[in-house]
Amino acid sequence: MEIIEREKQPTLAVRYRTPVADLPKTMGPIYGEIAAYMGKKGIPFAGPPFAMYYNMDMNDLDVEIGFPVAEAAAGEGRIFPGTLPGGRIARAQHLGSYETFEKTYTALTAFIKEKGLETETFMYEEYLNSPEDTPPEKLATNIYFPLKG
Repeated sequence: MEIIEREKQPTLAVRYRTPVADLPKTMGPIYGEIAAYMGKKGIPFAGPPFAMYYNMDMNDLDVEIGFPVAEAAAGEGRIFPGTLPGGRIARAQHLGSYETFEKTYTALTAFIKEKGLETETFMYEEYLNSPEDTPPEKLATNIYFPLKG
């Protein structure tokens, strides 16, 4: 766990609402839709896929998923230009199955509280490899909590 400084990063993304149980079946096709659009427009990827969470309502999750891009690019249809936040951010890396995220989230939130810091009302994850071709125990995910102030 650490506090880092990060520059804002332009993205292309789709924002939607879904029960958390449906995330595994909705994310892949949406990432595919965004990647196809980027390929069609010749927009290069500038980092791994991300998911930004605007609430923690497991029955009606407000989520934005997409890819970082090197420079701002226009969207089309439900694909829109966005931004990963810059500034001070608390970060932890989770290694292992997505089902074991709670342990890393608990440790990161305790770290933030111990430092006396306050987070923004959203957070995001960055997926360093894919469950389609990586065993669950080798999955790597960065978890980011942007900090206030």
